[in-house]
Amino acid sequence: MTIPSEPVAKPNGQGLMRIYRAFVCSMQGFRDVFKYEAAFRQELLLVVILLPISFFIASSIESWLALVFSLVFVLFAELINSALEALADKVCIEHDPLIGRCKDIGSALVFVAFAWLILLWGVNLYQFILS
Repeated sequence: MTIPSEPVAKPNGQGLMRIYRAFVCSMQGFRDVFKYEAAFRQELLLVVILLPISFFIASSIESWLALVFSLVFVLFAELINSALEALADKVCIEHDPLIGRCKDIGSALVFVAFAWLILLWGVNLYQFILS
């Protein structure tokens, strides 16, 4: 069997239809992570609580954007972690050291995102209290 030198076109459509289908898949992903991942729901609640507070404690548009980015970064990290865990659980049902490492690294990503959030919010809150 020979491998074609040119990429074979997939029947997924092009242009706006491809973008629409990607959007539908993304919404399915959001629905699934919300339905199956308690951590994501908790972090989304944190975003709902902290986002309005960010308008009050930010001293500039740059600091506000940094605060909002830290919230989005936590959600981003949790999405990746949830995807890794779902894939790992599908691939291997018994304990495997590499699967365990993959899950631990995903968890570490969420930890880094939370550490960044705490640092950024702490500095902005400190500046808000001093002013």
